[in-house]
Amino acid sequence: MKLIIGNKAYSSWSMRGWLALKQSGVSFEEVTVPLYGEDWEKRREGNEFAASSGKVPVLWDGDTVVWDSLAIIDWLADKVGRDRFWPKDESARGMARSMAAEMHSSFPNLRRDMPMNVRKIFPPRAFSSEVGAELGRILETWAQARARYGGENPFLFGDFCAADIMYAPVCTRLGTYSVKLPPFAQGYVQAVLGHSWVREWIEAAQEEPWTIERFEEAPE
Repeated sequence: MKLIIGNKAYSSWSMRGWLALKQSGVSFEEVTVPLYGEDWEKRREGNEFAASSGKVPVLWDGDTVVWDSLAIIDWLADKVGRDRFWPKDESARGMARSMAAEMHSSFPNLRRDMPMNVRKIFPPRAFSSEVGAELGRILETWAQARARYGGENPFLFGDFCAADIMYAPVCTRLGTYSVKLPPFAQGYVQAVLGHSWVREWIEAAQEEPWTIERFEEAPE
């Protein structure tokens, strides 16, 4: 398998696809195409990007191409077993799928006003009411998952799963923008950021030579 990703410092969707490959246990080749770099437009017009219209991540499994992070999770789950990605309990699995899908399709204000940059920590600031409402919704679903299914383990449904993969970039954003969290959420964020694969991603981002200036300053 070959996974094409963008910069680890900035690309939240790439992080999800990469974590999904790690969760699968399948070996893969990793190809980084720097976002908005000199070769970005030319590279994304090539055949390896054609199916996704130039977006990352893109997974090539032999001659099969799968793009979009949630589709990559489903593709890999079909190959290695769905229990590796989703809770075994049926009710927990239904909630985990719903939370992953909501993350996939929602929270546009958070994405816009809190762009991912795992190399930065900005001082606390006030966010718009729209961002506040979206953060409130995320914390609400986290609290429900943890209370119902978290058990003694630190992740949303006990063991690290696809729902945690989908929310991992949110955890990095909450750290980047120094968002004050209730204790249960801070504990969850720390667990995700302390996961070995997430640490590996963040550490690799520190070594990247590329910088996108508009992501290096906190939004107004």
